[in-house]
This record gives sequence, structure tokens and C-alpha cells, in this order.
Amino acid sequence: MNSNRRCVRGITAAVAVTAALTAVPALAPAATAHAPAKAVTAAAGPATTLVFDKNPDSPTHSKLSVYEGNKLWATYRAGSGTGVKDDCVRGKGWLPNGNWRIKLKDPFYDGRLIKGYAVYLQDMKCSRGTLTRTEMFIHSEMNRDGGQGNTESRRWDGDGDYKSNGCVKLRPADIKKMFRLLNRIGWPTHLRVVS
Repeated sequence: MNSNRRCVRGITAAVAVTAALTAVPALAPAATAHAPAKAVTAAAGPATTLVFDKNPDSPTHSKLSVYEGNKLWATYRAGSGTGVKDDCVRGKGWLPNGNWRIKLKDPFYDGRLIKGYAVYLQDMKCSRGTLTRTEMFIHSEMNRDGGQGNTESRRWDGDGDYKSNGCVKLRPADIKKMFRLLNRIGWPTHLRVVS
């Protein structure tokens, strides 16, 4: 009798497994209908790259460029640091070279100091490894809504505003253009910093 129960349980389990396996193919076409192979292949075009090219002669006259594969889409004037070319000086030195992972992109960022259009970068050690650069962004000077404010830190006044504590800084109009472009062609996963 004990072996009969095992046999009945075994048959019941086999029927349940068979039913489950035959149900899966019925679900698979519906699941893949939302993402056909052509759409996935078409979306996987050339990679988008964001490159910050530091200008050793004038750090506030550096360039931030957007590429899709080998195609250059845009170049913006950008600054980093206060003019100090030592990337191991906190709050004054420019951004260290390397591939900075993009942690967050937000057109309504509401940080203590940085507001509005902002791209938040990972923490990274400086070139000598003596200091980790933290709270690094690509940003501008604006209010959270992207408009210009009344205080100096919220209002773009000109060339002096390309200086930063190490972040990459763009004019408000340029960071807005960059967001629109990257929203259209696709966001990169990293910012590449070179000099």
C-alpha cells in the first residue's frame, strides 16, 4: 500500500510538471511580443561616449564632448577645479583622469549646493591614490527647476563660473542641450576624463 501511495504521488507530480511545462510555451510568445528581436537589435547601435578633455593651458577652457560611436554630436566648453591642475587637491584640483561611472542623471537635482540639471559621478581615487574624490558632478549654476536664481551660486555670470571644486561645469544652456541630446541618442554609462 505504501508503494501505491508513492506511485500515485509520483503520477500526480508528473502531471503537475507536464502541465507547467506545456503552459510555459503559451506564455513565451506574449512575453516576447513586447520586445521583438528587431527592436532590440536596432536599439543596440554604436555606444554613446561622454569625454571630458582637460586643457592644461587653461582648465576653465576645457571641453566636454558627446560621441555616438565615432560620430561627434556636440562639444561644450567646460571647466573643472579652480585652476589647480593637481587632481589630488580636494575642493580645488581638477577631475582625475579615468572612467567615472555615472551614478545618476537628474534635471531636477536638489542637493545642498548643486541644483537643477546634474550628472552624479562615482567616487574615484586621485592619480597618486592619496585622496578619494567624492561628490563629483557634471553641473551648472541654476535653481532646481533649471531657471536662474538671484544668488551667485544659482546664477551664471560668465567666465568665472566655469570654476568649480573639481566638478565638470557647463553653462546652463549647454547642460540643458546635453541632456536633450543624450535623452535622444542614449546615455553613456561613464564619463571618460582625459588630458
